[in-house]
Amino acid sequence: MYLHSGCQIAVSPDTKYFAVDWLGVEVTRATLGIIGMGSIGYKVAQRARAFNMRILYHNRNRRRKEEEEAVGAHYCEKMEDLLQQSDFVMLVVNLTPETHKLIGKKELGLMKPTATLINISRGGVIDQDALVEALQNKVIRAAALDVTYPEPLPRDHPLLKLNNIIITPHIGTATVQAIRMMAEEAIANMLAVLNGQPIPSEVFPK
Repeated sequence: MYLHSGCQIAVSPDTKYFAVDWLGVEVTRATLGIIGMGSIGYKVAQRARAFNMRILYHNRNRRRKEEEEAVGAHYCEKMEDLLQQSDFVMLVVNLTPETHKLIGKKELGLMKPTATLINISRGGVIDQDALVEALQNKVIRAAALDVTYPEPLPRDHPLLKLNNIIITPHIGTATVQAIRMMAEEAIANMLAVLNGQPIPSEVFPK
């Protein structure tokens, strides 16, 4: 939020000086709650550790002890415990019938009023109507969404009118290097199938 707004202030023709009381929130030593500690969630934890963040996670299955210790992550069996303690809550789950609207009014109400909700998974994981209400009423401080439903949102959607949210156009993998790696992986899988070999990235292993 502050980066986007700060850029607008810096380039605005109306800006005469920079305010000294325009302050953001530290991530260093803050508590990050990761919901969905698969391969992507774990990589998020690895990066968060570099900021000396306290890392909590909730997952269907607990990671091995050595994996937890490697990133300093603490397991929360109940998602509610993670929501109540976290300064930043990041959603990194697959969209399934179980995770559809995983975060709704009740879950948002459990979060700190100073917390930020981050979604890098799928838009349907959040009840967007409940999120609009929570952001309007300052139930939580802010949200950052790389995904929504639908994509893009209708131009008159209330989320687009709020000043405590930042929305990006599903660009989590939008780098030249990442797209190239994805293409190379897809080609490797196709060649394996054509040659009767095991599929390297089989979605549903036999």
